[in-house]
Amino acid sequence: MTPIIHSHRLRVRYGETDQMGVVYHTNYLNWFEVGRTELIRHAGITYRELEEKGVLLPVTDANISYKQPARYDDEVEIRTRVKEISPVRLTFAYEIVRVPDQQLLVLGETMHVFTNTALKPIRLSRAVPDIYDWLDSQHKGGE
Repeated sequence: MTPIIHSHRLRVRYGETDQMGVVYHTNYLNWFEVGRTELIRHAGITYRELEEKGVLLPVTDANISYKQPARYDDEVEIRTRVKEISPVRLTFAYEIVRVPDQQLLVLGETMHVFTNTALKPIRLSRAVPDIYDWLDSQHKGGE
């Protein structure tokens, strides 16, 4: 069982760097959000549409490990996969690599809980079963 990895590329903008031209550390968390947003989009639904269905996905925990810095104007690839899923929780795993040399820059994870708009936990498998099934299939490698 090998999870499907979704990929999204971007170029480091000047405003994402510090005076040394190195990406400021918190920007990687923003890039994680880009990765999971694009992964969800592959299901044929946007985060906005998911929220319109009354489902929120707040972050409960985040882990990040910095390996090498990204720098201004680097092209980077955000690789996102579903690491774990249950009807009430979801964990995404991320790798950020520099495209030209495939150098690993950052590893990370974000843990989420499915909630309604009142931030009460819900079972996604009941609320939006087709999305739950799709996420579960991504975790299982598209089986």
